Amino acid sequence: MGGWLFFGIIFGVVFGVVALYNGLVSRRNLVGNSFSQIDVQLQRRHDLIPSLVKTARAYMMHEQETLTRVTEARQQAVGMQELLRAAPKNPAALEQLAAAERVLSSSLSRLMAVVEQYPDLKADQLMQQLMEELSSTEDRIGFARQAYNDHVMMYNNACQMFPSNMIAGAFSFKPLKQLVLVDQDARQAPAVSFA
Repeated sequence: MGGWLFFGIIFGVVFGVVALYNGLVSRRNLVGNSFSQIDVQLQRRHDLIPSLVKTARAYMMHEQETLTRVTEARQQAVGMQELLRAAPKNPAALEQLAAAERVLSSSLSRLMAVVEQYPDLKADQLMQQLMEELSSTEDRIGFARQAYNDHVMMYNNACQMFPSNMIAGAFSFKPLKQLVLVDQDARQAPAVSFA
């Protein structure tokens, strides 16, 4: 009878360790899948930008610097995206991608502000389609980023909460960073003065 109890306890412990390990693997894979959804949307955005720049260039002869900044920011973001694909678990690569995407978003915002100064460009059918597509893509990126960050939080919680933290430490499951694609300064509410 004592032998069965001993084997029952050993089996329970092994089963618990396996279940906790598999839970961590599952959460980590969910994070990876969530990032691949962001990757798809970022690629979509990167693919739209050359058409947007080409359409704008026809109208904006005096704004070449703005268009060049957008193109350069896109190239930098594409490079960082490829770097992260090569090393998906590298937190430094994730941060570099986030920084490059923030620069690209800022450049696109400047371009959209300049487009407002060109009524013919703003009225151009292709430009309207591209801007609508870009806006839709930005929304998709936001939703995908939120899902990714939620999955990172669940994974990090599992890495830090008892008893799974013991398994995480033993098998080198490291906490992951959330992805921030919005400039922190852009989150500040604008100062309003009625004076």
